[in-house]
Formats: sequence, C-alpha cells, structure tokens
Amino acid sequence: MIDELRAMAVFAKTVETGSFRAASRELALSPSVISHHVSQLEDKLGVALLYRSTRRLSLTNDGEKLFGYAKEMLALAESGFDAIAQRAAEPAGKLNITLPAGFIHGPLVNDLAAFAQAFPRINLSVNFSDHQQDIIRDSIDLAIRVGTVQDSTLKSKKLTDLKRKLVVSPDYYKKHPEPRKIQDLSNWNFIGLKMRPNDKLLTNQSGKSICLTYEPQIVLDSIHAVVQMARAGAGIITPPDFLVAEDIKQGRMIELFPEWTVESLPVYTIWPPNAPREGLTRRLIDYLEVCEKKHRSLVE
Repeated sequence: MIDELRAMAVFAKTVETGSFRAASRELALSPSVISHHVSQLEDKLGVALLYRSTRRLSLTNDGEKLFGYAKEMLALAESGFDAIAQRAAEPAGKLNITLPAGFIHGPLVNDLAAFAQAFPRINLSVNFSDHQQDIIRDSIDLAIRVGTVQDSTLKSKKLTDLKRKLVVSPDYYKKHPEPRKIQDLSNWNFIGLKMRPNDKLLTNQSGKSICLTYEPQIVLDSIHAVVQMARAGAGIITPPDFLVAEDIKQGRMIELFPEWTVESLPVYTIWPPNAPREGLTRRLIDYLEVCEKKHRSLVE
C-alpha cells in the first residue's frame, strides 16, 4: 500500500503540473521515474489514467476520479503535518508521569504545577506510588525514581539528591537511655521501608563514616506510613527532610545526632528510549532541571 500511496502523490503532482518533465522538477525525480509511478498505478488498477501525447497530458474519466481522491489524501496529510508543526510551536498533548508517593509533599509537586501553568495545552496525568510501574508496558512518558537506575534500556538523567534526616519521636526517645555516640543507636529499632536496604550510612563533619545495619520489627511499603509509624513511637526513620521538617519544628520529632549526615539518595528522571528529542517529555525534563537549579541557589 505504501508504494501505491507514493504513486498517487506522484500522479497528483503530474496532473497539477501538466507534464512528466514539470513533475520531475517539482519532485526532484527523473521523468522516467515519474512515468514509472503512473504506469504502476495503471497496471494495479487495470485502467488508463492519462492520455499521453508529445505535447500534453489529458485525464481519462478514471483518472479524474483518482485525481480527486489523491488530492483529498494529500490535503489530509498536509493537515496532519500542520497540526504537528503547530504543536511544536505551542506545545500540546498529554504526559503520563509517575513519582514516588513521598514526593506528594515535596517541591516537585510545585514544579509540576508551575509547568502546567506555563503550558496550559499540555495535560498531565500523575501517578504517586511507591510501587514502580513498568514504563514501557504502562505507557509512562516520564518517571521520577529514587536510587540506582536498574533498567539500562531506558534513558535516565540525574535530577538531584534527596537529603534525609535521622529522626525519632519524643516518646520513643524517652524509653531508651540517652545515646552518647552514633553507635548506641544499633540497639534501637529502625522502621523498615520495603524498597530500601536495612542499613544506614552516616558521615560526620570530619568525614568519618559509619554504617548501621538492623533487622526491623516493622517493614512498610509506603514512606508516608513509615513517617506515621514513627510519630506513633515505633522507632527511628531516615525520611526525606521535607517530610519531617514541620514535625521537627513542632517538636513531634527529634533529630538525632544532627552533626551526622544520612547518605543522600540520587533522584533520576527516566523515560523511554524512543521519546522524541524535542518532544513533550524532554520539555518537562528541561523544565524540572531549571526548577532544581533555582531550589539549590535558594538553599546556597
């Protein structure tokens, strides 16, 4: 069918220009190639489309009918190209995005809101979940993931580092002897997050590092549930700092050993390998990178 559609386009241009030679100049093809395409159509249909003479061409009755359909086909194709070109000038379409559930209360939500306002013709469908979706199977245009990128067939780019705090509720803190050094926490209970390993790497201001390993009594599959469980006095957690900043301020959480820093986790943007370089996905990635630079400059 592709060959026939190409031949119809050549046929239409031949009729419009009035000769094989003129059509060949318009299409940058030789006159013999133009003639071959028209003859191919005639053989396929079993009818004559053009009457040829040394001076001019004239349409047969069947040729007039096919010419009408060919013009309609080319008009539809031109409309399609114009629509895509218009989208490129004024971005429009839909983006399916997935983020970890913990980011609901993070700065990325504000960034997405700002993006939606900047590009009102781009519709966003956002899924917040700690269960990773299959980007290809689920038609995801962009995923925000925390930690090491597992699938090397996908494209990825580091967006930022997720800073964390070592915190516990006042009730849990009071039930234990006051810790004098970071190693004293090895006997305290850590609440586990299913997606993360059962260890914590901490570094102090002098550069010394300690890795605390633990066997959690409670393991949850949601960072929000982990924070809520810690508020209820079930143990120590190391959530993103933005999730517990207000808790620390209001005294609902105590930051343990603030001179020790919990290892940050890398945050990546991940997208399908065949996403257009100048498409909506790349536009959103570039926008988020600009937002992240602004966030860092405000902190610094």
